[in-house]
Amino acid sequence: MTIGFAPRLSVEEVEDGCLLAPRFDAEGLLPCVTTDWSTGEVLMIGYMNKDALVATLEKNEAHYWSRARRLLWHKGAKSGLRQKVKEIRIDDDQDAIWLRVEVSGGGASCHVGYRSCFYRSVSLKAGEPVLAFEEQQKVFDPAAVYGDAPNPTQL
Repeated sequence: MTIGFAPRLSVEEVEDGCLLAPRFDAEGLLPCVTTDWSTGEVLMIGYMNKDALVATLEKNEAHYWSRARRLLWHKGAKSGLRQKVKEIRIDDDQDAIWLRVEVSGGGASCHVGYRSCFYRSVSLKAGEPVLAFEEQQKVFDPAAVYGDAPNPTQL
């Protein structure tokens, strides 16, 4: 099956119509917010290109475009922590995606080992920004899952 997207003919059709006409940015990407289906917790923010969006629609599992590795990424293909898509929403002007997912294999979505990629909070202490861990325990050991290779997202 080949999925095509509708042309963006008018604001009215994009905002009030029933045709999927995503607006990818200059790099061909859409931001994607991913939340847990049952709790609503934000698990991660990723990006989708056309291929990732099509693969997600066709396979009913989350696919993203890895900006760091410059490749299509089937979430959980290596770790087993797949994101089964329960619902896909698109925002009003069709330039952002929201996935509501059920995570298999232990429920973690962060490659660092935590359930959510948003495992730290930010606050000011004595005028300086400070991070505090909101998740106290990792769900899995990243070295055991991914090996000792350096993370491509690290600077």
